[in-house]
Amino acid sequence: MKTALITGSTSGIGLGIAIEFAKAGYSIAFNGLEANAEEITEKVGKEFNVKTRFYGADLSDVKQIEDMISNIEKDFGSLDILVNNAGIQFVSPIEDFPIEKWNSIIQLNLNAVFYTSKFVWKGMKERKFGRIINIASAHGLVASEYKAAYVAAKHGVIGLTKVLSLEGAPFGITANSICPGYVKTPLVEKQIVEQAKAHGISEDEVISKIMLQKHAVKEFVTVESLGKLAVFLASKDANLITGTAMPVDGGWTAQ
Repeated sequence: MKTALITGSTSGIGLGIAIEFAKAGYSIAFNGLEANAEEITEKVGKEFNVKTRFYGADLSDVKQIEDMISNIEKDFGSLDILVNNAGIQFVSPIEDFPIEKWNSIIQLNLNAVFYTSKFVWKGMKERKFGRIINIASAHGLVASEYKAAYVAAKHGVIGLTKVLSLEGAPFGITANSICPGYVKTPLVEKQIVEQAKAHGISEDEVISKIMLQKHAVKEFVTVESLGKLAVFLASKDANLITGTAMPVDGGWTAQ
């Protein structure tokens, strides 16, 4: 079975995607920052009877990324699917936006996507098969106030994805972006509680008036749906789907 590396896969969206790949029988290379990352990795492997291993590479460090890719190739025999999911966010008006926050968001949300793609390329090219799936965002297609770095990075990811799709076409390598709207994760659930207290409104009002205000369909995106889409894009059936930016956003970017 083929091997998938999912960055930021020890929590939230990344973990949901990793679980869907494990359900489909893929070997999984995990990467993330959680203290119990090794335990999560082992649990998924046992539950779905697939080979798993955790790699603690710091995605802000180019050498660590290169070493991680090399080690995955050695440990699993190949690295066939790359899912760039890891990311961070910071919200601030432009005049107050800290330069160090801009740099850290661009580094993780955009630069790391280039680094991982660059280092998996040789092996994918030699094997004449590869799938690069970048978790962008609805904010890769449209903008919102106070998210300068995040919006810039996600727009960059979609542009990079298009270039990868063209360069990979002769070698059986596809590249696509998935662009979620608001996703129901433990982090978002925590934000709902915090914003309700901060604004003096109910949690339901936070969801309807703040979180899902831009969704035409007033529902959160699920990690399961994102994972299932990623698994499909990794399949042979998706060999002609490349260079796309697929919204999964309840109609947000249709408006």
